[in-house]
Amino acid sequence: MLDRFRLVASMSFVIAAVSGAAHAQPKPAGGPTASATGAAVYFVDLKDGQTVPTKFTVHFGLKGMGVAPAGSDKENSGHHHLLIDTDLPPLDQPIPNDFNHLHFGAGQTEAEVTLTPGDHTLQLLLGDKNHIPNTPPLQSERIHVKVVEGAAAPSASSSSPAPMAHDHTGRHPSPPGAKVYFVYPTNGAYVTPTPIVRFGLVGMGVAPAGFEKVNTGHHHLLIDAPLPPLDQPIPNDFNHLHFGAGQTEAKVTLPLGRHTLQLLLADENHIPHNPPIYSEQIQVTVTASGRRPVVRKRYRRHYQ
Repeated sequence: MLDRFRLVASMSFVIAAVSGAAHAQPKPAGGPTASATGAAVYFVDLKDGQTVPTKFTVHFGLKGMGVAPAGSDKENSGHHHLLIDTDLPPLDQPIPNDFNHLHFGAGQTEAEVTLTPGDHTLQLLLGDKNHIPNTPPLQSERIHVKVVEGAAAPSASSSSPAPMAHDHTGRHPSPPGAKVYFVYPTNGAYVTPTPIVRFGLVGMGVAPAGFEKVNTGHHHLLIDAPLPPLDQPIPNDFNHLHFGAGQTEAKVTLPLGRHTLQLLLADENHIPHNPPIYSEQIQVTVTASGRRPVVRKRYRRHYQ
């Protein structure tokens, strides 16, 4: 009887151990930067199922860690990314930079977004200095919002920053002779689907978004788009890429075929200067190899 009891007990222990192992899930891993224990990212003023207007301000909350601009190697810090209508990207790679993955690399803790009427999903994901999620990753819950024309805007307790000094047009003046240009690629170039675009600027300095400094601005790359209204903030989507951390180069992803590229400088609030500083619009052709396709000539054989 005792041996039978021992056998049953032993089998129960093995079954429990196997069952526990089957249900145990490995913790999600991100990049090489560790996140602080107990840290969390969340929406300050939005809740799942909330109704919002087409244009509204989203406030980002972070506890247990600090906010630092992209490129800043500061312990226990990161910067926000807003995911719109998309699942989490691979958590051990740089977060994409497009309309569905908005970057706030200057350390912003709020942003004004514009959405079409209808149902949308929003989620926050923290990234390190290289835009790679931490380990373990810090993401908010994925919430659903209903966008309705004329709906009341969500409210938050955070106050807006004091207005900055501008000229009589409401924009920062640009100095005479300032210009922005492409170091690479040049007009008519053939490039790979993931070229590194390098920005050039003369007569002004580069400063991150959110930081006011005379005769400075940060770069925006316009892809397959005309110049936007020059007295308003530049849109933030796939066709208008923001480099608010002060980057002077960026790796972008382009489909095969022809594309237009143009640089546009803007101030701390993403508004172009007066007069605006923008490059010529160049055309590039994307091929798999990054080289001009070889055209093979056909030769006719002549017989005597």
